[in-house]
Amino acid sequence: MAELPAFAGEIRPAPLADALGERYLSYALSTIMARSLPDVRDGLKPVHRRLLHAMRQLRLEPGQGYKKSARVVGDVIGKFHPHGDQSVYDALVRLAQDFAQRYPLVDGQGNFGNIDGDNAAAMRYTEARLTPIAQALLDGIDEDAVDLRFTYDGEGQEPVVLPAAFPNLLANGAQGIAVGMATSIPPHNAGEICDALLHLIKTPKSTIAKLVDFMPGPDFPTGGELVDSRETLVEAYSTGRGSFRVRARWTQEKLKGGLWQIVVTEIPYQVQKSRLIEKIAELMAAKKLAMLADIRDESTTDVRMVLEPKSRTVEPQVLMESLFRQTDLETRVPLNMNVLDAHSVPRVMNLREVLQAFLDHRQEVLVRRSKFRLGEIDRRLEMLDGYLIAYLNLDAVIRIIRTEEEPKPVLMKRFKLTDNQAEAILNMRLRSLRKLEEFEIKREHAALSKERKELKGLLADEGRRWEAIAEEVRSIRERFGKKTPLGKRRTELGEPPSDVIVPLEAMVEREDVTVLCSEKGWIRAVKGHLADDGETKYKDGDSGKFFLPCQTTDKLVVFATDGKFYTLGVDKLPGGRGHGEPVRLMIDLAQDHDIVAVLVHKPGRKLILASSDGRGFIVEEDEVLAQTRAGKQVMMPSDGARAAACAPAAGNTVAVIGENRKLLLFPVAEMPALNRGRGVILQKYRGGGLSDVKVFDRAEGLSWKAGGRTMTETDLTPWIGQRAQAGRMPPRGFARTNKFG
Repeated sequence: MAELPAFAGEIRPAPLADALGERYLSYALSTIMARSLPDVRDGLKPVHRRLLHAMRQLRLEPGQGYKKSARVVGDVIGKFHPHGDQSVYDALVRLAQDFAQRYPLVDGQGNFGNIDGDNAAAMRYTEARLTPIAQALLDGIDEDAVDLRFTYDGEGQEPVVLPAAFPNLLANGAQGIAVGMATSIPPHNAGEICDALLHLIKTPKSTIAKLVDFMPGPDFPTGGELVDSRETLVEAYSTGRGSFRVRARWTQEKLKGGLWQIVVTEIPYQVQKSRLIEKIAELMAAKKLAMLADIRDESTTDVRMVLEPKSRTVEPQVLMESLFRQTDLETRVPLNMNVLDAHSVPRVMNLREVLQAFLDHRQEVLVRRSKFRLGEIDRRLEMLDGYLIAYLNLDAVIRIIRTEEEPKPVLMKRFKLTDNQAEAILNMRLRSLRKLEEFEIKREHAALSKERKELKGLLADEGRRWEAIAEEVRSIRERFGKKTPLGKRRTELGEPPSDVIVPLEAMVEREDVTVLCSEKGWIRAVKGHLADDGETKYKDGDSGKFFLPCQTTDKLVVFATDGKFYTLGVDKLPGGRGHGEPVRLMIDLAQDHDIVAVLVHKPGRKLILASSDGRGFIVEEDEVLAQTRAGKQVMMPSDGARAAACAPAAGNTVAVIGENRKLLLFPVAEMPALNRGRGVILQKYRGGGLSDVKVFDRAEGLSWKAGGRTMTETDLTPWIGQRAQAGRMPPRGFARTNKFG
């Protein structure tokens, strides 16, 4: 056996599952904590925090000049964030986009993309600097306000979290996908957040409902209209999970001659305008927006989408409701407040917990900054005491410095100075002697002593600290609140939309078609109302079974042998070219079951259902409509039986015929009306089962099709009986198929 090389190191046998689990867990934790989830205190992910910190080190304050984005990105990946430059630049671009960030943290100069989805220019062409809001996030970072840690290469330090005087998490929101968890927080109005914070300081046990009074919902940078009820908002903020329904904002513009058009001025958050217009155009081409004639994009720096109706008689609300239902003019913005808490533990917080975490962070920052300032004051007072002693004994100090080889210990012993005081006196320049005036020293000493007393009082009194934090929050509200151009609320708070009835014609253009469905279940819709002349072609070995003249706005009701009803929109059926498509591709019909009946849905109609063992019942057709591909179970056939017949129940008499060619007629009043079930016995058989069932008006007689002709029997007395009887042989000339046709 070959010897292992010396550099192989320790080799430990381990089960593959354990080794993979350990490594995947490390990857998952890294993704959760260092990439995808924001910190609840400053609302930032590591890449954003490092961007702001690097820009501060480059002195890119709001009042200073811009620097190339490439310079910023280079510093970030070189000092703090060893990842791809494009990913870092993408993060920088997003912080500068006023349509992505409610309160941008980067002031960009150049092409930083647009709401149409166009990308930003390369980083060598754009420039950037910090905004005042970013400066508020960084304020106090040099005053020991937060912990620092070594960078990835150990050569420098970076902040673990920013001091964050601005409530960035809720104000700008966050999105991220980690391993096994995700976060999605929409942006909110900073002024409203500050109002909620002030209330929470005053009332720490405030209810979520009361906080929602101050923060009535998200405030998106692209505006729009929030159309959720207050109850929905309170529920979402109470659990930290939910979604918000946002609609585009639109107005009706009147034109000459009684014409009008709709102008969309604001679209939902994170919807690309160009893709939205493209989607609407596709729906128009597919004839899914029958009431819309044209769409134009007249946008400049502001959004302006013009929608032209096909007719002046169209109701604007109905037209817009059809667009809201089919396009991204209405979207749902998810809420999932999954964040890292102060101990770097990911968890979903409710609104009060998020606000309280921000306040607790500000409390900690205030304490740390106060202690840092207190230390600086103590050091300065120590120096001032030394300077005062030197001023009062100036001649003696000068003589000691001139005559002694080691003046420092002599000064310390003679005037009882500390090491720092003696060092400060020895380091003074001669020109400073003229400034050593007792009055100035005492005035600075008194001011610092007063500040020191106030800071000690602040650190000793929690109530005073909360008052100081409340004052900071009021300052943020004054700078970035609703009275400022940036802080003015953009998203309108609307009411949940009333139930506007949108006729199907508003979504689908009405056209005459004929639906053809073959024996083997291939379905298609041919334009126009065709005659059932037997010349329609099908695949080899297949033949026609259902022939239904209808319109594209109709729905089809499909009944199968498993007792389920399925619903198909005629407008969604394949066209007449070719042989169509298998209906099993459109509904979840099991391979061992077949189609019994296909009907054009008529609201308010009743249907009679029957199974192969002779059981059946009446059902309202409106109750059988299915909402999904899986269908709706209505009939529950007995073991060994199958659903066998479905027909409109219009009339006063039921006709049922068995495979034994026995016909029975009885009043429809003997049939129960059910929404779901097995039904009652319609006819008894010694052998075989049910063949067909029909409901008709006795006064008009019983009709059936035989040999291409329709025959009618009016003297029905021999076959009239009661439900569950056996019946007798049908009239002469009845179809040999035992079907009514």
